[in-house]
Amino acid sequence: MPFFFPYFDPTYIFVIAGVLISIAASANVNGSFRKYSQVFSQRGIRAEQAAEMILRNAGIQDVSIQRISGNLTDHYDPRSKILRLSDSVYGSSSVSAIGVAAHECGHAIQHARGYAPLAIRSAIVPVVNFASRISMPLILFGLILGYVQLAQIGVILFSAVLIFQLVTLPVEFNASRRALNILESTNILYGDENTGARRVLRAAALTYVASALATALQLFRLILLTNRRRD
Repeated sequence: MPFFFPYFDPTYIFVIAGVLISIAASANVNGSFRKYSQVFSQRGIRAEQAAEMILRNAGIQDVSIQRISGNLTDHYDPRSKILRLSDSVYGSSSVSAIGVAAHECGHAIQHARGYAPLAIRSAIVPVVNFASRISMPLILFGLILGYVQLAQIGVILFSAVLIFQLVTLPVEFNASRRALNILESTNILYGDENTGARRVLRAAALTYVASALATALQLFRLILLTNRRRD
C-alpha cells in the first residue's frame, strides 16, 4: 500500500508505541512529584535555600538562582550560569522540590567540574537543532517526490536527535546521583525523605529514557519507510 496513506500505514505502530511510552513516563513523574510535594522536609529548608547551600558547599560562587514560571520547567543554563527553579519548586520545602533543585545543582556542579558528557551535549546543541528542523521536511519531500536519497539524508539528520538524547542520559543520571549523595551527606534531607527524593528523581530520569526510546522507534519507522520506497 502506498506510503502516503498514513492512516493505513502499519509502521504507525512504532509511533503509537513511542507515544504510549512517553505518556506513561510523564504520568509516572507527575504522580511521584505530586506525592512527595505533600511530604515536607523536617528542617523546613526551601528549595532555593537548599540550592544555595549545595552550590556553596561545592565552592561555586558564580551561579545565580532565579524563579521561572511553569511546572517542572526547572533547568540550569550553563551559558549564563543561572539555575532556574519553577513555580512548583521555588519557595517550597517539600521533598519533591528540594530533590529537583538539588538535581539542577548537579548540572551546575557538572559544568564547574568540566563533566565531559555535559560539554559534549552543549557542543552539539546547534547541530541537533538544525537537524531536527530540516530532517522531517527532507524525508517528506524525498518520499513524496520519489527522491529516496533526499529522504535518506533526512533520516541521517534525524538520527542526530537520537544521538543527542543518548548523550543526555548519562548527564541526567549523573546529576541525580550527585544530588542524592549531596542531600544525604549534608543532611538537607533525613531518612525516608532521601528515599522520596530518590523516587522523584528516578521517575524524572525515566522520562529521558522514554524519550530516547520513542525517538529510536520513530527512527526505525523512518528507515523502514525509506527502504520500502527504495525497493
